[in-house]
Amino acid sequence: MNALLDIAALNRHFPIRNVWGRRTGWLRALDGVSLAIAKGEILGVVGESGCGKSTLGKTIAGIHQPSSGHVRFEGNEIAGLSPSAGRALRRNLQYCYQDPGASLDPRWKIGTSLEEPLIVHTDMSQADRRTRVRETLAAVNLPERHLDLYPHEISGGQQRRVGLARILMLRPSLVILDEPTSGLDVSVQAVVLNLLLELRAAFDLTYMFISHDLSVVRLFSQRIAVMYLGRVVEIGDTERVFAAPAHPYTRSLLSAVPIIGGRRIVETFALEGEPPSPGAIPSGCRFRTRCPFADAACAATDPPDRELPDGRIVACHHLETLA
Repeated sequence: MNALLDIAALNRHFPIRNVWGRRTGWLRALDGVSLAIAKGEILGVVGESGCGKSTLGKTIAGIHQPSSGHVRFEGNEIAGLSPSAGRALRRNLQYCYQDPGASLDPRWKIGTSLEEPLIVHTDMSQADRRTRVRETLAAVNLPERHLDLYPHEISGGQQRRVGLARILMLRPSLVILDEPTSGLDVSVQAVVLNLLLELRAAFDLTYMFISHDLSVVRLFSQRIAVMYLGRVVEIGDTERVFAAPAHPYTRSLLSAVPIIGGRRIVETFALEGEPPSPGAIPSGCRFRTRCPFADAACAATDPPDRELPDGRIVACHHLETLA
């Protein structure tokens, strides 16, 4: 794979402190994440709330600093750089927040918010900046009159489009989309997803698509990475993962996806209990406390990543049993 983004053994640990401010442990939000994204592809990232999906996106984007590990983007190591040093290398990497309305300054008109990235990161003239603002606003199917409106004067779906326009101002190559359809009506979700595909073709974009909606991920992504307690437990071609999930956790997730006429994929594989705290991850396999196939080997050692004949990477001791 000719990787645009290559992540190796990425960790992001947050300190756990008591009431006196003393560190009592570590919350392992990301724990040895490794994956790659090829130029032009769409990688879906799924998992339960708290599994580390958003933390992964924010750490790649430089919003969080990694505790250790490597992040190579366009051939450059960007993990651990200072904000000033990383800003130039991350110019082509943009993060789209889950709530675009909260990322827009309520005191600024839409036109000012869209022009700001060009003022900060380029030496374009005012006329060129305003031309790009109008072109990009048109690309997300919003009329030019929206430039004189404030964020509270437009709908949630329109705020999503403004958020997309803002990250497109610098013409990035990789966009990290954090729950881009959450909180939207189904009809608006379809409009946003179609717009994302149109923008991908028009601007030659690569997407990391973070979502809890497995139906949307199946429709939208080419590959899928399944995360559990800060680690990727299965990654591979989307249709292959949906057709024959290999990891017990993936099976449990897909068993909950409804289809017209009944349930889908794994009829009898139900997920029970709550995930352990990221601050107290179990020994060995982190999924063993909820897995019906767990044994002494699962408690003793963390399963290594294993490659299946179809190219999927799965972290499980019992792939032969589950096949």
